[in-house]
Amino acid sequence: MQHEIMYKPAYTLLEVKLEAGERIEAESGAMVYMSPGIEIATKAKGGVFGALTRGLLGGESFFTNSFTAKSKGIVGLAPPYQGDIAHHRLNGETLFVQNGSYIASSPEVSLDTKWGGAKSFFSREGLFLLKMTGTGDAFISSFGAIHEVKLTGEPFTIDTGHMVAFTEGLDYTVKRVGGLKSTIFSGEGLVAEFRGTGTLYLQTRSMNSFIGWLMPFLPKGG
Repeated sequence: MQHEIMYKPAYTLLEVKLEAGERIEAESGAMVYMSPGIEIATKAKGGVFGALTRGLLGGESFFTNSFTAKSKGIVGLAPPYQGDIAHHRLNGETLFVQNGSYIASSPEVSLDTKWGGAKSFFSREGLFLLKMTGTGDAFISSFGAIHEVKLTGEPFTIDTGHMVAFTEGLDYTVKRVGGLKSTIFSGEGLVAEFRGTGTLYLQTRSMNSFIGWLMPFLPKGG
């Protein structure tokens, strides 16, 4: 399966080239176009219970769409917001993805949810992470551009609203920025400090910050 990621980083489009018999699975609603010879089927990946867990707890759709090439063809996929797409090749490993950042994967990659721990109550990004495991291609999306950081044991601190995904071997703790005054008035609030060895994917814009910036311009209800 070949792919091309185009129009980075603001309005990115993922085009997947499928040979006859190949298949790609994608988040519901991600399809932009597909060529003749591509057959689409909708299913609850991982069974009804697994799909329900991802939908209610992991922030993803209950259903995924499976695109199978009956003859050679292409499928175009994109996230619902302006942003970027990154490719991560899994080789029998695990990638943890933040709520809403999954866009597509090879059929050999399993999707599950992982409890983010009590720290997730304070991270503003949800209590559960999407867990992608296996050998195959994983595609993740972001709000803004995706910035990839390679860590080899040194601590690395990010605003929780900028986290997209991270590989196994990394873990994080949520903490305040400085003292109580800094936490309340700095505009940063809580941050995640990552440690370990692996790859961290960040987004250059935060949905929470964007919504906060937009609020004063919205009409007041009445």
